[in-house]
Amino acid sequence: MDLTGYLTSDEAAERLGINRQSLYNLANRSPDFPKPKKVGRTSLWPAQGVDEWRAKHPKRNISKNDEK
Repeated sequence: MDLTGYLTSDEAAERLGINRQSLYNLANRSPDFPKPKKVGRTSLWPAQGVDEWRAKHPKRNISKNDEK
């Protein structure tokens, strides 16, 4: 099985700048987020899909000053 182009959960989360739990939350709550491929008990995420999703959803930076 060729797994070239797939990321582990830790790699995908790092690429998005989030933690692993947030990655799983995105997968469950965002219909356009790429779905992982299960290999045994391991979730592998398509690198291209993760990158495309990031390009469509720029990271929001909210500072404490913005909340006032």
